[in-house]
Amino acid sequence: MNDMKILYLVRHAKSSWKDNLNDHKRPLKKRGVEDVFLLCKKLTYSILNPDLILSSDAERAKATADLFIRHLDLNRISFSLDERLYDFSGNELTNVIRLCDKSIDKLMIFGHNYAITNFVNTYGDIIIDNVPTCGFIEIHFEIDSWEELKNGNTVRTVFPKDLK
Repeated sequence: MNDMKILYLVRHAKSSWKDNLNDHKRPLKKRGVEDVFLLCKKLTYSILNPDLILSSDAERAKATADLFIRHLDLNRISFSLDERLYDFSGNELTNVIRLCDKSIDKLMIFGHNYAITNFVNTYGDIIIDNVPTCGFIEIHFEIDSWEELKNGNTVRTVFPKDLK
């Protein structure tokens, strides 16, 4: 019998284009921060206890991850930034997931589109036209290790617009 691996994917919250910054350095917009609060409020009573949290090293993804960690009290969880998650195609996102240690049963990743939408449509069982900013998706996989990644079940999606 296979084990269960759980993946929580979060697209970074709405970012600001106000200042003429390099894409990598763009901060969250006020609306982005508000969306994170809304989502965290909705997820507060869920048992989200990832074994590892990874985030793109882009400012908007990092800031989204930091807010989630703070509001969902996940600061005891191992957290690291991974520049490979500053990915828009989804190839690197998939590679990062496949390379995760077998001991990690619940993985949480903060990243970017189109990578996240592409991943959930490739590996989940619900087609989502576009994962919105601050969109949260939970997919369960019946696998023993991440390198065996195959189609899983999209168990939950939580999008800011559904909470307003």
